[in-house]
Amino acid sequence: METPKIFEKEYKFCLILWEHEPIRSPELSRLCAEQLGWKPSTTYTVIKRLSDRGVLKNENMIVTSLISKEEAQASEIEEFVEEKFEGSVPAFFAAFTKKQKLSEKELDELQAMIDLARKRGN
Repeated sequence: METPKIFEKEYKFCLILWEHEPIRSPELSRLCAEQLGWKPSTTYTVIKRLSDRGVLKNENMIVTSLISKEEAQASEIEEFVEEKFEGSVPAFFAAFTKKQKLSEKELDELQAMIDLARKRGN
């Protein structure tokens, strides 16, 4: 199943949801007013849109996500690499490391991910 698209403002909403879920919709609306400056009607519209797209569910005024933060991030990165780097992860990594200095710890973490991917046969 393909991960539904989550747009920029919806993602900010989802960050609040992921931090507090499961959460009652009135409480979520209050948090969105405080953190995003949204009116309640905006929050409820976003809840409906994301529910229709399969990103979250809203049952009995309790909102929970159906897509994890990690799934949403992975989908965005995949789309970004596909659009900007013609699907080439090495090209993306080369561009990223050209401007970004990585610490030894970060390099070790990346190497561990590469080693794990090799073991899994990815």
